[in-house]
Amino acid sequence: MRVVKFNNLKIGLDQALTIIAGPCIIENEKMILETASHLISAVKNRPVQLIFKSSYKKANRTSLSGFAGINFLKALEIIEKVKMESDLPVLADVHSEMEIPVVAEVVDVLQIPAFLCRQTELLLAAGRSGKLVNIKKGQFLFPGDMEKAAEKISSTGNNNIMFTERGTTFGYHNLVVDMRGLVMMSKTGYPVIFDATHSVQLPGGEGSASGGQPEYILPLAKAALATGAVSGIFMEVHPDPSKALSDAKSQLPLHDFSKVLDQLLKIFETSQDIRKEFG
Repeated sequence: MRVVKFNNLKIGLDQALTIIAGPCIIENEKMILETASHLISAVKNRPVQLIFKSSYKKANRTSLSGFAGINFLKALEIIEKVKMESDLPVLADVHSEMEIPVVAEVVDVLQIPAFLCRQTELLLAAGRSGKLVNIKKGQFLFPGDMEKAAEKISSTGNNNIMFTERGTTFGYHNLVVDMRGLVMMSKTGYPVIFDATHSVQLPGGEGSASGGQPEYILPLAKAALATGAVSGIFMEVHPDPSKALSDAKSQLPLHDFSKVLDQLLKIFETSQDIRKEFG
């Protein structure tokens, strides 16, 4: 099992639990900085590695009227401010090869959105950046096929790669999580992250926006950790999800983060022997 190393973090099955958390999209500087501060306080004195995430834009919206983000350069400035003031590693999605040189100057982790996970030129450009690349598994993709996406990145000489499961299309306006996929992806040797909030989305379920079932965030995250195949959990959090400008129905309320984290740590600790089987 590979261990991904960057900054002062080591991500792998025999390492501390990795948590990737933050608002779906950058709405304004105040909210982002306050959320980062809250997350830092929550993980203090807990055996957790925190990566802050927030998107500078969302290229995949249900409708034309969906909020896609603020000014690109302003959003990157806010991400960089989080990094500078908190000393946290930061993650953001990238959507085209042209964005990568600019974004890679700011973020520590480049994330390939699920619906772009087969885009060869995007994967190659991300690999050439030298950054850690987190590939989200497409909602349409067989888990075993993720190894092919990794091969595109590793062909550039960059082996700093993670996979993230975010659910599989199940009929219309619905996703289902196949826990077998976590095991399949883990057997490739790359660290696997489970996206507990996008997995409860109901894509397009609100007509002009995606719906969600946030009551299943914790059960699914606990189940994923219990497989022993997962090195971390991805969760989008928001101070008030009901007012979020994106993914309002699937983000975790920020005030619930600490108690959710405590439950996840219990499962992660008890699954230690199971994780060794994947070593």
